[in-house]
Amino acid sequence: MSVTVDNRAVVDPGAQLEPGVVVGPFAVIEENTVIGAGTVIGSHALVASGARIGKDCRIHHGAVIGSPPQDLKFRGEQTTLEIGNHTTVREYATLNRGTSERGRTTIGSHCFIMAYAHVAHDCSVGNNVILANSVNMAGHVVIEDFVVIGGLVPVHQFVRIGRHAMIGGGFRVPKDVPPYILAGQEPLVFQGLNLVGLKRRNFSRESLDLLRKTYQIIYDSNLNVSQAIERIRGEITQTEEVAVLVEFIEKSKRGIIGTRR
Repeated sequence: MSVTVDNRAVVDPGAQLEPGVVVGPFAVIEENTVIGAGTVIGSHALVASGARIGKDCRIHHGAVIGSPPQDLKFRGEQTTLEIGNHTTVREYATLNRGTSERGRTTIGSHCFIMAYAHVAHDCSVGNNVILANSVNMAGHVVIEDFVVIGGLVPVHQFVRIGRHAMIGGGFRVPKDVPPYILAGQEPLVFQGLNLVGLKRRNFSRESLDLLRKTYQIIYDSNLNVSQAIERIRGEITQTEEVAVLVEFIEKSKRGIIGTRR
């Protein structure tokens, strides 16, 4: 398959476009970029130096991919913004490349990043993640696989959001959000398991029951986090999901969100 570039687009000779790439009118593709086979770059999009886009992605009108980080420490060092395969970036989303601290910003495969969302420098976004309109991530945020974040959500720097979590629209994320849960309200709190999402992904009833019991210990037992983890290790079968949950909480540096009181 040949590469198709609209004659009104600007493509630097140093850009690497693989077979089947389509570049729309007035798009700009800078030097030191790689665009995977079958990817479509919409009109007026910018693919900036350091961008690495996978196969069969869709970059819509006006999106900005791999622009320099909004970080006063940045001194023009060579860093990257990396996107996996089959990811969609909608209109006017802005995805910054990394700084020297991590060297790259990464977004996985099969993600859906909606209009006006912002992924800042040195962030790590997993696979099958949905960021709704105007989600705004600060630097160094980690979002694990299968996370869904509602519209207009700001995420504080260095926050981690665990796999299969879902965050309601319009709520601020100042602390780590553990895996498998629903989070909402202001301030952000635990609201139960993400049951709809977990059932759609074929989690067994046994797994859901164990996760429910584990979170009851964390949020309903009046124990501190260390005490709750000790009790979980002694009372709950250490399935893969429970082990992931425990490890996430033990590694939390910002602390995890609380619960309704």
